[in-house]
Amino acid sequence: MRRALAASVAAVVLVVTGGAAHAEPVPSIAWAPCQDNPDGECGTLSVPLDWRKPRGERIDIALGRHRATDPARRLGVLMVDPGGPGGSAAEFALSGLFSPELRARFDIVGIDQRGTGGSLAIRCADLMDGQPSIYPEDEAGFAALLAHNKTVLRKCRERSGPVFDHADGATVAQDMDAARRALGERKISYFGLSYGTVFGQAYAERFGGKVRAMVLDSVVDHSADARRFVGDRAAAGDDAFREFASWCDRTTDCVLHGQDVYAAWEAALVRADGEPQGRQGLLDGMYYALRGPEWLWAADLVAGRSLRAQAFEPNYESVRLATVCQDFSLRIRNFQDYQRLRADELRRSPIMRGSFLGHDEATACIGVPGPPANPPHRLDIGDAPKILVLNAKYDPTTPYAWAVNVHRQAPRNTALLTYEGWGHIAYPRSACTRGGVDDYLLDLKTPAISCPAVP
Repeated sequence: MRRALAASVAAVVLVVTGGAAHAEPVPSIAWAPCQDNPDGECGTLSVPLDWRKPRGERIDIALGRHRATDPARRLGVLMVDPGGPGGSAAEFALSGLFSPELRARFDIVGIDQRGTGGSLAIRCADLMDGQPSIYPEDEAGFAALLAHNKTVLRKCRERSGPVFDHADGATVAQDMDAARRALGERKISYFGLSYGTVFGQAYAERFGGKVRAMVLDSVVDHSADARRFVGDRAAAGDDAFREFASWCDRTTDCVLHGQDVYAAWEAALVRADGEPQGRQGLLDGMYYALRGPEWLWAADLVAGRSLRAQAFEPNYESVRLATVCQDFSLRIRNFQDYQRLRADELRRSPIMRGSFLGHDEATACIGVPGPPANPPHRLDIGDAPKILVLNAKYDPTTPYAWAVNVHRQAPRNTALLTYEGWGHIAYPRSACTRGGVDDYLLDLKTPAISCPAVP
Protein backbone atom coordinates (compact mmCIF):
# COMPACT_ATOMS: atom_id res chain seq x y z
CA MET A 1 0.00 0.00 0.00
CA ARG A 2 1.32 3.41 -0.88
CA ARG A 3 2.71 5.51 1.95
CA ALA A 4 0.43 8.32 0.92
CA LEU A 5 -2.50 6.16 1.94
CA ALA A 6 -1.63 6.63 5.61
CA ALA A 7 -2.63 10.24 5.22
CA SER A 8 -5.63 9.52 3.06
CA VAL A 9 -8.11 9.47 5.94
CA ALA A 10 -7.89 13.26 5.98
CA ALA A 11 -8.48 13.56 2.26
CA VAL A 12 -11.94 14.31 0.92
CA VAL A 13 -13.50 13.17 -2.34
CA LEU A 14 -16.79 13.99 -3.98
CA VAL A 15 -19.01 10.92 -4.10
CA VAL A 16 -22.19 10.71 -6.14
CA THR A 17 -24.78 8.39 -4.61
CA GLY A 18 -28.38 8.12 -5.67
CA GLY A 19 -28.12 11.33 -7.69
CA ALA A 20 -26.81 13.45 -4.82
CA ALA A 21 -23.19 14.54 -4.38
CA HIS A 22 -21.58 14.66 -0.97
CA ALA A 23 -18.10 15.01 0.43
CA GLU A 24 -16.77 11.93 2.17
CA PRO A 25 -13.35 11.12 3.64
CA VAL A 26 -11.33 8.72 1.54
CA PRO A 27 -11.62 5.36 3.31
CA SER A 28 -8.61 3.46 4.56
CA ILE A 29 -7.85 -0.25 4.83
CA ALA A 30 -6.32 -1.81 7.92
CA TRP A 31 -3.86 -4.37 6.48
CA ALA A 32 -2.16 -7.18 8.39
CA PRO A 33 -0.47 -10.46 7.42
CA CYS A 34 -2.98 -13.23 6.65
CA GLN A 35 -2.93 -15.87 9.37
CA ASP A 36 -3.09 -18.81 6.97
CA ASN A 37 -1.11 -17.37 4.04
CA PRO A 38 2.24 -15.68 4.69
CA ASP A 39 2.37 -14.38 1.10
CA GLY A 40 -0.82 -12.40 1.50
CA GLU A 41 -2.20 -9.42 3.35
CA CYS A 42 -5.68 -9.35 4.81
CA GLY A 43 -7.64 -6.25 5.67
CA THR A 44 -11.02 -4.70 6.35
CA LEU A 45 -12.73 -1.66 4.90
CA SER A 46 -15.62 0.25 6.44
CA VAL A 47 -18.43 1.07 3.98
CA PRO A 48 -22.02 2.29 4.31
CA LEU A 49 -24.57 -0.47 4.81
CA ASP A 50 -26.83 1.38 2.39
CA TRP A 51 -25.04 3.45 -0.23
CA ARG A 52 -28.14 5.62 -0.56
CA LYS A 53 -27.49 6.66 3.04
CA PRO A 54 -23.72 7.21 3.05
CA ARG A 55 -23.71 8.78 6.52
CA GLY A 56 -25.79 6.02 8.06
CA GLU A 57 -24.92 2.63 9.53
CA ARG A 58 -21.60 1.13 8.41
CA ILE A 59 -20.29 -2.41 7.99
CA ASP A 60 -16.84 -3.91 7.51
CA ILE A 61 -15.98 -5.89 4.41
CA ALA A 62 -12.96 -8.19 4.15
CA LEU A 63 -10.17 -7.99 1.58
CA GLY A 64 -7.14 -10.02 0.59
CA ARG A 65 -4.10 -8.77 -1.32
CA HIS A 66 -1.12 -10.36 -3.02
CA ARG A 67 1.41 -7.62 -3.72
CA ALA A 68 3.13 -7.41 -7.10
CA THR A 69 6.30 -9.49 -6.94
CA ASP A 70 8.07 -7.11 -9.35
CA PRO A 71 7.24 -3.67 -7.87
CA ALA A 72 9.45 -1.83 -10.36
CA ARG A 73 7.16 -2.96 -13.18
CA ARG A 74 3.90 -2.75 -11.23
CA LEU A 75 0.87 -1.85 -13.37
CA GLY A 76 -1.57 -1.20 -10.55
CA VAL A 77 -4.37 -3.16 -8.90
CA LEU A 78 -6.15 -6.16 -10.40
CA MET A 79 -9.40 -6.75 -8.49
CA VAL A 80 -10.68 -10.30 -8.79
CA ASP A 81 -13.80 -12.26 -7.91
CA PRO A 82 -14.35 -16.04 -8.26
CA GLY A 83 -18.13 -15.85 -8.55
CA GLY A 84 -20.58 -18.22 -7.00
CA PRO A 85 -22.02 -16.13 -5.53
CA GLY A 86 -20.46 -17.37 -2.32
CA GLY A 87 -16.78 -17.71 -3.19
CA SER A 88 -14.32 -15.73 -1.08
CA ALA A 89 -12.61 -13.19 -3.32
CA ALA A 90 -10.16 -12.39 -0.52
CA GLU A 91 -8.95 -16.00 -0.58
CA PHE A 92 -9.15 -16.14 -4.39
CA ALA A 93 -6.73 -13.21 -4.70
CA LEU A 94 -4.10 -15.35 -2.98
CA SER A 95 -4.80 -18.47 -5.07
CA GLY A 96 -2.63 -20.05 -7.73
CA LEU A 97 -4.96 -19.41 -10.68
CA PHE A 98 -3.14 -16.32 -11.89
CA SER A 99 -0.05 -16.56 -14.06
CA PRO A 100 3.37 -15.59 -12.66
CA GLU A 101 3.41 -12.52 -14.90
CA LEU A 102 0.09 -11.24 -13.56
CA ARG A 103 1.30 -11.85 -10.01
CA ALA A 104 4.50 -9.99 -10.83
CA ARG A 105 2.90 -6.90 -12.38
CA PHE A 106 -0.28 -6.40 -10.32
CA ASP A 107 -1.32 -6.10 -6.73
CA ILE A 108 -4.08 -8.74 -6.88
CA VAL A 109 -6.94 -7.73 -4.57
CA GLY A 110 -10.14 -9.59 -3.72
CA ILE A 111 -13.12 -8.20 -1.83
CA ASP A 112 -15.44 -10.64 -0.12
CA GLN A 113 -18.83 -9.54 -1.38
CA ARG A 114 -21.38 -8.76 1.28
CA GLY A 115 -22.77 -11.92 2.81
CA THR A 116 -19.67 -13.93 1.88
CA GLY A 117 -16.49 -15.01 3.64
CA GLY A 118 -15.32 -12.33 6.05
CA SER A 119 -17.99 -9.83 5.00
CA LEU A 120 -20.87 -10.77 7.31
CA ALA A 121 -21.35 -14.20 5.75
CA ILE A 122 -25.00 -15.22 5.34
CA ARG A 123 -25.33 -18.82 6.50
CA CYS A 124 -28.85 -20.20 6.40
CA ALA A 125 -28.51 -23.56 4.63
CA ASP A 126 -29.77 -25.42 7.69
CA LEU A 127 -33.06 -23.53 7.42
CA MET A 128 -33.71 -25.26 4.10
CA ASP A 129 -33.99 -28.72 5.63
CA GLY A 130 -37.27 -30.36 4.71
CA GLN A 131 -37.66 -28.37 1.51
CA PRO A 132 -40.55 -29.59 -0.66
CA SER A 133 -39.80 -30.61 -4.23
CA ILE A 134 -38.60 -27.76 -6.44
CA TYR A 135 -40.47 -29.55 -9.25
CA PRO A 136 -44.07 -29.13 -8.03
CA GLU A 137 -46.61 -31.16 -9.96
CA ASP A 138 -49.74 -29.35 -8.86
CA GLU A 139 -51.13 -26.31 -7.03
CA ALA A 140 -50.62 -27.95 -3.64
CA GLY A 141 -46.97 -28.71 -4.37
CA PHE A 142 -46.36 -25.13 -5.44
CA ALA A 143 -48.14 -23.77 -2.36
CA ALA A 144 -45.98 -25.95 -0.11
CA LEU A 145 -42.80 -24.72 -1.79
CA LEU A 146 -43.95 -21.10 -1.53
CA ALA A 147 -44.74 -21.43 2.18
CA HIS A 148 -41.40 -23.12 2.87
CA ASN A 149 -39.45 -20.44 0.97
CA LYS A 150 -41.20 -17.62 2.81
CA THR A 151 -40.29 -19.18 6.14
CA VAL A 152 -36.65 -19.57 5.06
CA LEU A 153 -36.51 -15.97 3.87
CA ARG A 154 -37.97 -14.61 7.08
CA LYS A 155 -35.69 -16.63 9.35
CA CYS A 156 -32.61 -16.03 7.21
CA ARG A 157 -33.21 -12.27 7.21
CA GLU A 158 -33.66 -12.31 10.99
CA ARG A 159 -30.47 -14.32 11.47
CA SER A 160 -28.35 -12.33 9.03
CA GLY A 161 -29.34 -8.82 9.99
CA PRO A 162 -29.60 -5.81 7.68
CA VAL A 163 -26.84 -6.95 5.29
CA PHE A 164 -29.36 -9.44 3.85
CA ASP A 165 -31.20 -6.57 2.13
CA HIS A 166 -28.03 -4.87 0.86
CA ALA A 167 -26.07 -7.54 -1.01
CA ASP A 168 -27.04 -7.07 -4.68
CA GLY A 169 -24.53 -6.63 -7.49
CA ALA A 170 -24.91 -2.86 -7.79
CA THR A 171 -24.12 -2.48 -4.10
CA VAL A 172 -21.05 -4.69 -4.47
CA ALA A 173 -19.88 -2.38 -7.28
CA GLN A 174 -20.09 0.58 -4.89
CA ASP A 175 -17.94 -1.36 -2.41
CA MET A 176 -15.42 -2.04 -5.17
CA ASP A 177 -15.05 1.64 -5.89
CA ALA A 178 -14.66 2.43 -2.20
CA ALA A 179 -11.79 -0.08 -2.20
CA ARG A 180 -10.28 1.57 -5.29
CA ARG A 181 -10.26 4.92 -3.50
CA ALA A 182 -8.87 3.38 -0.31
CA LEU A 183 -6.06 1.80 -2.33
CA GLY A 184 -5.18 5.20 -3.80
CA GLU A 185 -5.73 4.05 -7.38
CA ARG A 186 -7.01 6.32 -10.14
CA LYS A 187 -8.11 3.27 -12.13
CA ILE A 188 -8.32 -0.47 -11.54
CA SER A 189 -8.24 -3.60 -13.66
CA TYR A 190 -10.79 -6.30 -12.91
CA PHE A 191 -11.00 -10.05 -13.53
CA GLY A 192 -14.36 -11.61 -12.69
CA LEU A 193 -15.35 -15.25 -13.12
CA SER A 194 -18.93 -16.52 -13.49
CA TYR A 195 -21.16 -14.55 -11.09
CA GLY A 196 -18.25 -12.19 -10.55
CA THR A 197 -19.04 -10.93 -14.06
CA VAL A 198 -22.30 -9.47 -12.71
CA PHE A 199 -20.28 -7.32 -10.31
CA GLY A 200 -17.92 -6.36 -13.13
CA GLN A 201 -20.75 -5.28 -15.41
CA ALA A 202 -22.28 -3.21 -12.61
CA TYR A 203 -18.93 -1.54 -11.95
CA ALA A 204 -18.33 -0.78 -15.64
CA GLU A 205 -21.79 0.78 -15.90
CA ARG A 206 -21.36 3.03 -12.87
CA PHE A 207 -17.63 3.66 -12.86
CA GLY A 208 -16.54 3.05 -16.45
CA GLY A 209 -14.03 5.89 -16.32
CA LYS A 210 -12.26 4.17 -13.42
CA VAL A 211 -11.63 0.97 -15.42
CA ARG A 212 -8.20 0.38 -16.95
CA ALA A 213 -9.06 -3.13 -18.17
CA MET A 214 -11.74 -5.72 -17.39
CA VAL A 215 -12.05 -9.44 -18.07
CA LEU A 216 -15.44 -11.17 -17.81
CA ASP A 217 -14.84 -14.92 -17.92
CA SER A 218 -17.91 -17.16 -18.31
CA VAL A 219 -20.27 -14.24 -18.31
CA VAL A 220 -23.70 -14.04 -16.71
CA ASP A 221 -26.01 -12.01 -18.96
CA HIS A 222 -27.60 -9.46 -16.65
CA SER A 223 -30.23 -8.64 -19.28
CA ALA A 224 -31.78 -12.12 -19.03
CA ASP A 225 -35.41 -12.40 -17.92
CA ALA A 226 -36.62 -15.47 -15.99
CA ARG A 227 -37.40 -17.40 -19.19
CA ARG A 228 -33.90 -16.94 -20.61
CA PHE A 229 -32.24 -17.28 -17.19
CA VAL A 230 -33.54 -20.83 -17.02
CA GLY A 231 -34.07 -21.73 -20.68
CA ASP A 232 -30.69 -20.66 -22.06
CA ARG A 233 -28.96 -22.77 -19.44
CA ALA A 234 -31.25 -25.71 -20.19
CA ALA A 235 -30.36 -25.57 -23.89
CA ALA A 236 -26.66 -25.24 -23.06
CA GLY A 237 -26.84 -28.38 -20.93
CA ASP A 238 -28.15 -30.38 -23.88
CA ASP A 239 -25.44 -28.93 -26.14
CA ALA A 240 -22.80 -30.03 -23.62
CA PHE A 241 -24.31 -33.54 -23.45
CA ARG A 242 -24.15 -33.84 -27.24
CA GLU A 243 -20.44 -33.01 -27.09
CA PHE A 244 -19.97 -35.73 -24.48
CA ALA A 245 -21.82 -38.23 -26.67
CA SER A 246 -19.63 -37.32 -29.65
CA TRP A 247 -16.53 -37.83 -27.51
CA CYS A 248 -17.76 -41.30 -26.52
CA ASP A 249 -18.37 -42.19 -30.15
CA ARG A 250 -14.75 -41.43 -31.10
CA THR A 251 -12.93 -42.41 -27.89
CA THR A 252 -12.22 -45.97 -26.91
CA ASP A 253 -11.56 -44.90 -23.27
CA CYS A 254 -15.27 -44.15 -22.93
CA VAL A 255 -17.02 -47.08 -21.28
CA LEU A 256 -19.96 -46.43 -23.62
CA HIS A 257 -17.85 -46.50 -26.79
CA GLY A 258 -19.66 -48.38 -29.53
CA GLN A 259 -23.07 -47.96 -27.86
CA ASP A 260 -25.95 -45.59 -28.53
CA VAL A 261 -25.10 -43.04 -25.80
CA TYR A 262 -28.53 -41.41 -25.94
CA ALA A 263 -30.34 -44.72 -25.50
CA ALA A 264 -28.00 -45.65 -22.65
CA TRP A 265 -28.76 -42.30 -20.99
CA GLU A 266 -32.51 -42.83 -21.21
CA ALA A 267 -32.09 -46.30 -19.71
CA ALA A 268 -29.97 -44.85 -16.90
CA LEU A 269 -32.69 -42.34 -16.05
CA VAL A 270 -35.29 -45.12 -15.82
CA ARG A 271 -32.93 -47.19 -13.69
CA ALA A 272 -32.27 -44.22 -11.38
CA ASP A 273 -35.98 -43.97 -10.58
CA GLY A 274 -35.58 -47.07 -8.41
CA GLU A 275 -32.36 -45.98 -6.68
CA PRO A 276 -31.92 -43.99 -3.42
CA GLN A 277 -30.72 -40.74 -5.02
CA GLY A 278 -33.35 -40.99 -7.73
CA ARG A 279 -33.49 -39.54 -11.20
CA GLN A 280 -32.71 -36.04 -9.99
CA GLY A 281 -29.53 -37.23 -8.35
CA LEU A 282 -28.36 -38.64 -11.68
CA LEU A 283 -29.32 -35.46 -13.55
CA ASP A 284 -27.49 -33.31 -11.00
CA GLY A 285 -24.40 -35.52 -11.23
CA MET A 286 -24.39 -35.31 -15.02
CA TYR A 287 -24.63 -31.52 -14.84
CA TYR A 288 -21.46 -31.39 -12.74
CA ALA A 289 -19.69 -33.83 -15.02
CA LEU A 290 -20.49 -31.69 -18.07
CA ARG A 291 -19.53 -28.50 -16.23
CA GLY A 292 -16.02 -29.88 -15.54
CA PRO A 293 -15.95 -31.39 -18.03
CA GLU A 294 -15.25 -34.83 -16.59
CA TRP A 295 -16.32 -37.07 -19.43
CA LEU A 296 -14.95 -40.31 -17.97
CA TRP A 297 -17.11 -39.67 -14.91
CA ALA A 298 -20.07 -38.77 -17.14
CA ALA A 299 -19.70 -42.12 -18.90
CA ASP A 300 -19.54 -43.91 -15.55
CA LEU A 301 -22.73 -42.15 -14.50
CA VAL A 302 -24.56 -43.41 -17.56
CA ALA A 303 -23.15 -46.89 -17.04
CA GLY A 304 -24.30 -46.89 -13.42
CA ARG A 305 -20.77 -47.01 -12.01
CA SER A 306 -20.43 -43.70 -10.17
CA LEU A 307 -22.63 -41.15 -8.43
CA ARG A 308 -20.74 -38.87 -6.11
CA ALA A 309 -21.95 -35.86 -4.18
CA GLN A 310 -21.02 -32.37 -5.34
CA ALA A 311 -21.35 -29.05 -3.58
CA PHE A 312 -21.16 -25.34 -4.32
CA GLU A 313 -19.38 -22.77 -2.18
CA PRO A 314 -20.14 -23.07 1.56
CA ASN A 315 -22.74 -20.32 1.67
CA TYR A 316 -23.94 -20.31 -1.94
CA GLU A 317 -27.42 -21.59 -1.07
CA SER A 318 -27.77 -18.80 1.50
CA VAL A 319 -26.22 -15.80 -0.22
CA ARG A 320 -28.07 -16.41 -3.50
CA LEU A 321 -31.28 -15.41 -1.70
CA ALA A 322 -29.77 -12.00 -0.98
CA THR A 323 -27.88 -11.61 -4.26
CA VAL A 324 -29.24 -13.61 -7.22
CA CYS A 325 -32.85 -12.93 -6.22
CA GLN A 326 -32.07 -9.18 -6.17
CA ASP A 327 -30.08 -9.11 -9.42
CA PHE A 328 -32.67 -10.95 -11.53
CA SER A 329 -36.46 -10.83 -11.88
CA LEU A 330 -37.01 -14.40 -10.74
CA ARG A 331 -40.53 -13.86 -9.46
CA ILE A 332 -42.65 -16.96 -10.19
CA ARG A 333 -45.99 -15.76 -8.87
CA ASN A 334 -48.13 -18.87 -9.07
CA PHE A 335 -48.32 -22.45 -10.31
CA GLN A 336 -49.42 -21.32 -13.78
CA ASP A 337 -46.29 -19.16 -14.10
CA TYR A 338 -44.21 -22.12 -12.99
CA GLN A 339 -45.86 -24.46 -15.50
CA ARG A 340 -45.10 -22.10 -18.39
CA LEU A 341 -41.47 -21.70 -17.30
CA ARG A 342 -41.03 -25.46 -16.83
CA ALA A 343 -42.62 -26.28 -20.18
CA ASP A 344 -40.23 -23.95 -21.98
CA GLU A 345 -37.31 -25.39 -20.04
CA LEU A 346 -38.21 -28.95 -21.05
CA ARG A 347 -38.84 -27.93 -24.66
CA ARG A 348 -35.31 -26.56 -24.88
CA SER A 349 -33.71 -29.45 -23.00
CA PRO A 350 -35.22 -32.85 -23.85
CA ILE A 351 -31.97 -34.68 -22.98
CA MET A 352 -31.04 -33.16 -19.60
CA ARG A 353 -34.66 -32.39 -18.63
CA GLY A 354 -33.89 -28.74 -17.96
CA SER A 355 -31.24 -26.70 -16.22
CA PHE A 356 -30.08 -27.91 -12.82
CA LEU A 357 -28.69 -24.51 -11.80
CA GLY A 358 -31.17 -22.20 -13.53
CA HIS A 359 -34.18 -24.10 -12.21
CA ASP A 360 -32.69 -24.34 -8.72
CA GLU A 361 -32.03 -20.60 -8.50
CA ALA A 362 -35.36 -19.57 -10.00
CA THR A 363 -37.36 -21.73 -7.60
CA ALA A 364 -35.24 -20.59 -4.64
CA CYS A 365 -36.49 -17.06 -5.34
CA ILE A 366 -40.18 -18.05 -5.20
CA GLY A 367 -41.70 -15.98 -2.42
CA VAL A 368 -39.13 -13.15 -2.51
CA PRO A 369 -41.23 -9.97 -2.24
CA GLY A 370 -41.06 -6.84 -4.35
CA PRO A 371 -39.02 -6.04 -7.46
CA PRO A 372 -35.28 -6.82 -7.52
CA ALA A 373 -32.99 -4.14 -6.12
CA ASN A 374 -30.67 -4.39 -9.16
CA PRO A 375 -33.06 -5.41 -11.94
CA PRO A 376 -31.80 -6.96 -15.19
CA HIS A 377 -31.35 -4.55 -18.05
CA ARG A 378 -29.47 -4.00 -21.29
CA LEU A 379 -25.77 -3.41 -20.69
CA ASP A 380 -24.78 0.28 -20.76
CA ILE A 381 -21.00 0.70 -20.55
CA GLY A 382 -20.43 3.68 -22.84
CA ASP A 383 -17.84 5.20 -20.49
CA ALA A 384 -15.78 2.03 -20.16
CA PRO A 385 -12.75 0.99 -22.24
CA LYS A 386 -12.68 -2.19 -24.32
CA ILE A 387 -13.71 -5.09 -22.06
CA LEU A 388 -12.67 -8.67 -22.78
CA VAL A 389 -15.47 -11.23 -22.63
CA LEU A 390 -14.53 -14.90 -22.89
CA ASN A 391 -16.55 -18.09 -22.69
CA ALA A 392 -16.33 -21.75 -23.57
CA LYS A 393 -18.66 -22.69 -26.40
CA TYR A 394 -20.09 -25.61 -24.42
CA ASP A 395 -20.64 -24.37 -20.88
CA PRO A 396 -23.84 -25.55 -19.12
CA THR A 397 -23.46 -22.99 -16.31
CA THR A 398 -22.99 -19.73 -18.21
CA PRO A 399 -24.15 -20.42 -21.78
CA TYR A 400 -22.08 -19.21 -24.70
CA ALA A 401 -25.25 -17.45 -25.91
CA TRP A 402 -24.95 -15.13 -22.91
CA ALA A 403 -21.44 -14.06 -23.88
CA VAL A 404 -22.58 -13.47 -27.46
CA ASN A 405 -25.50 -11.35 -26.23
CA VAL A 406 -23.34 -9.28 -23.87
CA HIS A 407 -20.99 -8.57 -26.78
CA ARG A 408 -23.95 -7.74 -29.01
CA GLN A 409 -25.25 -5.21 -26.47
CA ALA A 410 -21.94 -3.33 -26.34
CA PRO A 411 -20.03 -4.09 -29.56
CA ARG A 412 -17.79 -1.01 -29.32
CA ASN A 413 -16.83 -1.62 -25.70
CA THR A 414 -16.34 -5.40 -25.70
CA ALA A 415 -14.20 -7.98 -27.45
CA LEU A 416 -15.38 -11.61 -27.46
CA LEU A 417 -12.83 -14.42 -27.13
CA THR A 418 -14.41 -17.83 -27.79
CA TYR A 419 -12.87 -20.99 -26.36
CA GLU A 420 -14.10 -23.60 -28.83
CA GLY A 421 -14.16 -26.27 -26.13
CA TRP A 422 -16.01 -27.30 -23.02
CA GLY A 423 -16.59 -26.58 -19.35
CA HIS A 424 -17.06 -23.67 -17.00
CA ILE A 425 -14.34 -20.97 -16.67
CA ALA A 426 -12.24 -20.51 -19.81
CA TYR A 427 -9.03 -18.77 -18.63
CA PRO A 428 -7.02 -21.83 -17.51
CA ARG A 429 -8.12 -24.09 -20.38
CA SER A 430 -5.19 -23.55 -22.75
CA ALA A 431 -2.12 -21.52 -23.57
CA CYS A 432 -4.31 -19.57 -25.99
CA THR A 433 -6.97 -18.57 -23.43
CA ARG A 434 -4.43 -17.84 -20.71
CA GLY A 435 -2.16 -15.95 -23.08
CA GLY A 436 -5.00 -13.95 -24.57
CA VAL A 437 -6.20 -12.79 -21.16
CA ASP A 438 -2.68 -12.08 -19.88
CA ASP A 439 -1.73 -10.06 -22.98
CA TYR A 440 -4.90 -8.03 -22.66
CA LEU A 441 -4.44 -7.30 -18.95
CA LEU A 442 -0.72 -6.56 -19.27
CA ASP A 443 -0.54 -4.67 -22.56
CA LEU A 444 -4.21 -3.89 -23.34
CA LYS A 445 -3.92 -5.92 -26.54
CA THR A 446 -7.19 -7.34 -27.83
CA PRO A 447 -6.61 -11.08 -28.40
CA ALA A 448 -7.62 -13.29 -31.29
CA ILE A 449 -11.34 -13.98 -31.46
CA SER A 450 -11.06 -17.76 -31.05
CA CYS A 451 -9.02 -20.37 -29.19
CA PRO A 452 -9.14 -24.01 -30.32
CA ALA A 453 -10.51 -26.68 -28.01
CA VAL A 454 -8.03 -28.73 -26.00
CA PRO A 455 -9.25 -32.33 -25.54
